Amino acid sequence: MSGTLYVIPTPIGNLDDISPRIISALESADVIAAEDTRNTLNLLNYLEIKTPLISNHKFNEMSKTATFIERLKNGENVAIVSDAGTPCISDPGYILVNAAVQEGIDVIGICGPCAATTALSITGFNADRFTFMGFFPRKEQNIKECINKSIAGGVPILIFYESPKRILKTMEVLAEIIPDSNICLCNDLTKKFEKKYRGTPSEVVAQLSSNPNHEKGEYALVIELNAELFETDNDDRLSPEAALIDVMFKNDCSMKDAMKILSSNDEYSRNELYKASLNLKEL
Repeated sequence: MSGTLYVIPTPIGNLDDISPRIISALESADVIAAEDTRNTLNLLNYLEIKTPLISNHKFNEMSKTATFIERLKNGENVAIVSDAGTPCISDPGYILVNAAVQEGIDVIGICGPCAATTALSITGFNADRFTFMGFFPRKEQNIKECINKSIAGGVPILIFYESPKRILKTMEVLAEIIPDSNICLCNDLTKKFEKKYRGTPSEVVAQLSSNPNHEKGEYALVIELNAELFETDNDDRLSPEAALIDVMFKNDCSMKDAMKILSSNDEYSRNELYKASLNLKEL
């Protein structure tokens, strides 16, 4: 029988967040696939665990996957960890997990630390619906496009990660495009000098600027988009069905091509267009 692939979260700052189940899984694994063996070795030494390590980072994950799959097929248990938080969440891991799934190997996820959900839990925002976006794009125009597409998608809560070197510039961009939205910016979550910045983007910019140490530590950012951004005047707006037919007629194109054209602007979400295409096909 094949072994099991365990997806194991590790503390994002506070080592006391590690659970007995995580410790047991790390101890019982035959090998640990680690994003950075040096960081993971520090954790294992702290826990007095001797499980061997093999590097598995974004630059070698593709080439190392075959090795781990072979070991799993031979009955060994493999634990995959990233430097902090949950593997596959803006961290390496999905290539190995996907390969294991395709091979019919059992994959077990263990609950544990994740900066995105930790940040969301302390915002005070209504988190019935949210989208995790990962790291912000590097270019200002791409940040604007990302936010506009999110608004078009109708999801009110967005979660991002950002590096300390870019956080101030990113907040300045947000102050320009969503000035009335609410922000909860979390720095060094679970660590000794954990800090939260709250307010509108411009207010958070002012708070960051007044802190000479704002370029230290990682950031998790939660945005509560202003409700007015989702209020549109539909009197002059074509229905998605009518818009698809209009574009198909004017461009002499297929419905699929019309959906691509319309989804490139921010007036219709992909979900709206998909439902409209199904409605038209039924007609």
